[in-house]
Amino acid sequence: MKEFTTEELAEFDGRDGRPAYVAYDGVVYDVTESAMWGDGDHEGMHQAGRDLTEEHSDAPHDVYVTDFPEVGKLVV
Repeated sequence: MKEFTTEELAEFDGRDGRPAYVAYDGVVYDVTESAMWGDGDHEGMHQAGRDLTEEHSDAPHDVYVTDFPEVGKLVV
């Protein structure tokens, strides 16, 4: 499984046709195909290409990000 630094993850922001990846709890997920992540933006609250572990505590839902395909691990 590929390892991503935060700098590498930032390249997958879902903009201009790039894939949309997000990290949660050390795992990187591909949210590109999700209608909830259009152009790498989720509800105007979260942006792809980032580690959402801390941000997720404010989310009004469970950890649905884990329902997406895993594409790697986040290394710090």
